Amino acid sequence: MMLFTIFVPSNIETMIDLELENKVKNVIEQIRPYLQADGGDVEYVDMTDEKVVNLRLLGMCGNCPHSQMTLKNGIEAAVIRAIPEIKGVESVQTI
Repeated sequence: MMLFTIFVPSNIETMIDLELENKVKNVIEQIRPYLQADGGDVEYVDMTDEKVVNLRLLGMCGNCPHSQMTLKNGIEAAVIRAIPEIKGVESVQTI
């Protein structure tokens, strides 16, 4: 009996991550007009190896007392509904 080892090049994983990143950015673009209508905005920062998306809330969303509710119930729900591989969405602070 012969055994074979299959090696998956690391660039395949990078390609998959880039595809996920592009899907996330597309969902964000669909949500953005609703945030902008209230004086806010959102910016994609990065995605962790654990498939958690980091976003920066801008404008009125950056200091709104309801920003975490918007992030979790609005943005995160939409991203996960569209892309089930994503495990969560977190906000990072503006520098």
